Amino acid sequence: MERKEGYVKVPGGRVWYSLLGEENKEKTPLIVLHGGPGNTHDPLQAALHVLADERPVVFYDQLGSGNSDRPTDDALWKTERFVQELADIREALGLDHVHILGHSWGTMLAAAYLVDRKPAGVQSVIFSSPCLSAERWKQDADLFLAQLPKEVQETISMHEEQGTTDSKEYQDAMKVYYSRHVCRLDPLPAVMVESRSKGNKDIYMKMWGPSEFCPTGNLKTFDYTQKLHEIEIPSLFICGRYDEAAPESTQYYQSLVPNAKFHVFENSSHLAYLEEPEAYQKTVRAFLEKADHTSK
Repeated sequence: MERKEGYVKVPGGRVWYSLLGEENKEKTPLIVLHGGPGNTHDPLQAALHVLADERPVVFYDQLGSGNSDRPTDDALWKTERFVQELADIREALGLDHVHILGHSWGTMLAAAYLVDRKPAGVQSVIFSSPCLSAERWKQDADLFLAQLPKEVQETISMHEEQGTTDSKEYQDAMKVYYSRHVCRLDPLPAVMVESRSKGNKDIYMKMWGPSEFCPTGNLKTFDYTQKLHEIEIPSLFICGRYDEAAPESTQYYQSLVPNAKFHVFENSSHLAYLEEPEAYQKTVRAFLEKADHTSK
């Protein structure tokens, strides 16, 4: 499998990318949008690099994280700039026709790109564990929090009220939620542990907040539910049964996109691509294969 790596100039600096399977030009490339904001491509590439045996697959670290430049200007951390970044990467790599797979925050980015830019040449989109309404995400999170042990709930509530979410007590309580609804694997996959140090907590705090269940950043008003009907390309919505992107909400988003498909991974939470990699890969492959033929 061929691998090509490099940098693309985007607003605010340079973004690092990895292009796998460039030799498989007969099928439409897939570009993968990682979560966070402020995380890295590494966990997704660890699971999805196998797709490059059929088609080119592009992974990249969004500006500020991973192998990309790490500017410190807070004004850069807004959805519109990340949308322009995606457009610039497509242009630089000559991705005239492309499939998009976004995970978590990557689904917010994908939705904003598709709805606001109406880009040509996007043949399909996969919303993996989507967050397309921050308010609905928070409502789901509150339901999940209510199922945690009382002392964990009290610790989380106290530290959020006092503004001490960087405390060890809050972080420990947060891990209880994460072990149920983010990644149920114990121990965590090595790639998850290793990628943490390459992330950028400042971006996460600026755009989202101190934890998955406490949106306080500029994404807290994000809501594209009234615009999803504008997406007219083949679309797939997927999540885990125990996902913080609740199956009920994921299916609701799917219902708003014409002819979109929906699938739940029964033994996973938010990181189904690591928790059930073979099932995830099979589902994505089948969808992309069908989308390839639909677009011809």
